[in-house]
Amino acid sequence: MNFDNFHIRLLTADDGQEFYNLIDRNRSRLEAFFSGTVSKTRNLEDTKEYLVEITNKIQQRIYLPFLVINTDNNSLAGFLDIKNIDWNIPKGELGCFIDKDYVNEGVATKALKLFMDHCFENYGFKKLFLRTHESNHSAKKLAESCGFIVEGILRSDYKTTTGELVDLLYYGKLSEE
Repeated sequence: MNFDNFHIRLLTADDGQEFYNLIDRNRSRLEAFFSGTVSKTRNLEDTKEYLVEITNKIQQRIYLPFLVINTDNNSLAGFLDIKNIDWNIPKGELGCFIDKDYVNEGVATKALKLFMDHCFENYGFKKLFLRTHESNHSAKKLAESCGFIVEGILRSDYKTTTGELVDLLYYGKLSEE
């Protein structure tokens, strides 16, 4: 998948160093709401082990992680994933973050729109959803600009890295929308 000077592709076990660097550069921004990823990428060795774990999940079709790559300099510009997949519906939860150097440049919006089309067309999802905290204005703006609709508030639905239970906004988008 390509747009502008960016390419989106599936994460592989060979992406250890680059993926670790991406997480580490953005660690303080990600700690509260990407706690699983942040906790499993504390150092390069942990990251490589995590990528082996992820590879198994990809093969089982229970987790689908992708990288956004700047083709001008071959650097990682972001991360997209589908988790909490329910193939019976079929639906999945989207996650997304963009490297701090690409914030407010439209990269996240273009990447997420292209990725959603890919998920609907190639995986056959009928619904994609995402959850975000009320205070995450960037995520709310991104969701709304990509055509997601607020479907409700999930009370005490997520435990942050600090252990706080917080409410999340639940956004949904159907394949026919």
